Amino acid sequence: MSSSVQNAGFRHFSGWLDSEAQDRLLQAIRNVIAGAPLYQPTMPRSGRPLSVRMTNCGRLGWVSDIDGYRYQPVHPVAKTPWPPMPQLLLDAWQDLSDYPHQPEACLINYYASGTRMGQHQDRDELDFSAPVVSLSLGDDAIFRIGGARRSDPSRSLLLKSGDAVVLGGEARLAFHGVDRIVSGTSALLPEGGRINLTLRRVSRPHG
Repeated sequence: MSSSVQNAGFRHFSGWLDSEAQDRLLQAIRNVIAGAPLYQPTMPRSGRPLSVRMTNCGRLGWVSDIDGYRYQPVHPVAKTPWPPMPQLLLDAWQDLSDYPHQPEACLINYYASGTRMGQHQDRDELDFSAPVVSLSLGDDAIFRIGGARRSDPSRSLLLKSGDAVVLGGEARLAFHGVDRIVSGTSALLPEGGRINLTLRRVSRPHG
């Protein structure tokens, strides 16, 4: 599909997943969550809880707690390895990333009604040449993206269930976040809310 928004490595693919693909991906993510339950992360230093709940799949998972941001191979609560990444996610990376190596982590964020994500950069990885690939399931989200500095101008766009976003090139370190969830805009999740999946490459390739 063609990209509906493209600017310095930022690409938005509207409706990249059709309804059948969304159903299949949601079931795969439900299976992941059954093995690695959603938990409440906290902010570094302050220990203040984030409004979203999260989990991961893949070789590594991104975590946030009082000790800081990092990637680790086990669930911080269950202390078990993260479940393998579903093939549907690996296929999405292959189709969207334009990067020759597989992703190592998929962060799964669940946004209930009323939750948001403040402006931030994804910079805990070692290889910024790899993009971040994001998939949306469930209710619409007002997504905001700016520049490499927090003070840069930003713009917002509506992300719907089935949309894909790629942050690569100059946009790889762009500040971005979710201003709000538009409740009741999708029937995909019976419990409401939105699931966001972000695929990342963490380490530098060998050789």
